[in-house]
Amino acid sequence: MKILIIEDEPELSKVISESLAKEHFIIETAVDYNTASEKVFVYDYDCILLDIMLPGGTGIDILNELKKTGKDANIIIISAKDSLEDKLKGLSLGADDYLTKPFHLAELNARVHAVLRRKKLEGKNTLEYGNLTLDIERRQVSINDKTINLNRKEFDILEYFLLNKSRLVTRTALAEHVWGDNIDQADNFDFIYYQIKNLRKKLQESDATITIEAIYGVGYKLKEQ
Repeated sequence: MKILIIEDEPELSKVISESLAKEHFIIETAVDYNTASEKVFVYDYDCILLDIMLPGGTGIDILNELKKTGKDANIIIISAKDSLEDKLKGLSLGADDYLTKPFHLAELNARVHAVLRRKKLEGKNTLEYGNLTLDIERRQVSINDKTINLNRKEFDILEYFLLNKSRLVTRTALAEHVWGDNIDQADNFDFIYYQIKNLRKKLQESDATITIEAIYGVGYKLKEQ
């Protein structure tokens, strides 16, 4: 899953990034309003950590624009402003949570996981499809209650497919989600092809009742056989 940290304090941004990276999230950062505004409207994120006071504008401005465009995002405000009025304003504009600085990283991590579960999993920790079960917190996949070994990217790809199992997943969306927006620098998507090829093989060898179907020229779709 991909998280955008919008924070103008370099040290704090670095500490948060390192902490969330250990939780196997893809991390991107923005240090000012213009960079943040461009990223949130060009790319999709599973969660946005949003500071209120930014060079060039405010986090409230970004919230307002997101609300106007109707773009869905899980947003946690991280701010030194701790008045009730500020919290209510942020939440009323669509933020999912509000965390006041200074805070413990463990609490931030817990808030991020809670928001993601609440929004996408309705409180569950597992995703199920056919005879396959994916445990998000343990990063474990089992088929017919037997664990199969996936590398980090294979797990992230499968998780993304399960979260979008009724949708056609484009190669670009998959690459941005799993590899971050640095994917723009890639010459082609061959690396995605090889990861999915290996994932398909592991699913087939484990007698999974689901498969990843290639939609020629567009992307992929998870389907039950």
